[in-house]
Amino acid sequence: QVQLVESGGGLVQAGGSLRLSCAASGRTGSTYAMGWFRQAPGKEREFVAAITWSAGRSYYADSVKGRFTISRDNAKNTVYLQMNSLKPEDTAVYYCAGRRSVIVTTLPNRPNEYGYWGQGTQVTVSS
Repeated sequence: QVQLVESGGGLVQAGGSLRLSCAASGRTGSTYAMGWFRQAPGKEREFVAAITWSAGRSYYADSVKGRFTISRDNAKNTVYLQMNSLKPEDTAVYYCAGRRSVIVTTLPNRPNEYGYWGQGTQVTVSS
């Protein structure tokens, strides 16, 4: 079992920044990659970014490229999402997720490829 706990969400004005953290515990040794997804009210869960645990290769949705940065600290078993130049449309619950399977697609954006999830943290961007 792997447990994921997100933190760092909150309310910020448009143009501002937030950094989300996701701390992993439990049987994390077989984790291949970690990802961030988000879900706004009435919308489907959508991919934001992912990073491979060992090599640190990163992937981004087009909507956040150039504004968000995903990183990881292997020693702390923690993944971060630095969000800059936030927009009202970034408002959503942000979820951290982990996967054991190797990434074979150009973009690892399918929620069903991730086997474990955190509880989510709310990010609200005001205009």
